[in-house]
Amino acid sequence: MTVALLGDRSGHRSHLELDALRPSLPVETGWVATDSGFDVSSYDGVWLVPGSPYADDAAVLRALTAVRESGIPFLGTCGGMQYAVLEYAANVLGEPATHEESDGAADDNVVVALACSLQGEERVVTPVPGSRFASRVAEPFVGTHFCSYAPTPAVVERLQAAGVVVGATAPDAGAEVLEFPGHPFYVTSMFQPHVGALAGAPVHPLVTAFMDAIAVHA
Repeated sequence: MTVALLGDRSGHRSHLELDALRPSLPVETGWVATDSGFDVSSYDGVWLVPGSPYADDAAVLRALTAVRESGIPFLGTCGGMQYAVLEYAANVLGEPATHEESDGAADDNVVVALACSLQGEERVVTPVPGSRFASRVAEPFVGTHFCSYAPTPAVVERLQAAGVVVGATAPDAGAEVLEFPGHPFYVTSMFQPHVGALAGAPVHPLVTAFMDAIAVHA
């Protein structure tokens, strides 16, 4: 089983944590640069990792459409969550969808700057009962963030009306986890579940759920 860590690798702590996590996973993982001309159909799972804006935003959005339509297990964290919302709003909800960070402030922004930046911040993440996430993580926990942007409350409401489930919430972050419908595993989070790997922390249940979905898909 092979998983693409889709993103533009840097020396950021988040990416170092991902590298520390890789040996603990029951799959082969490889960094896939967003401007590398990749083909997501050759992977059993795709993890869109933090680090937006990406070197090739358009390629990322095309990959998200392919993953969503083909049923490849998908996990999106931080920037991965933001871009999943962009793609879904544009291609499923059928509305203009832009990102304040890369497109500038506009009326059609569905991702905007947080009032309180969560760069390097910890917040208590509370699972929402009945969600897929809550079936894996029953109790609140402290999640680490490196995000300055997030989906707007308005677009989250429209997503929910279309069947997207809010799996968890957190102060200053709003929707912490989004679970997209009509797919075996298409889940995104604001918190970064891989943080802690450098210190030897256990694999987070969200990552374990992703691995389980990949095994079933493969």
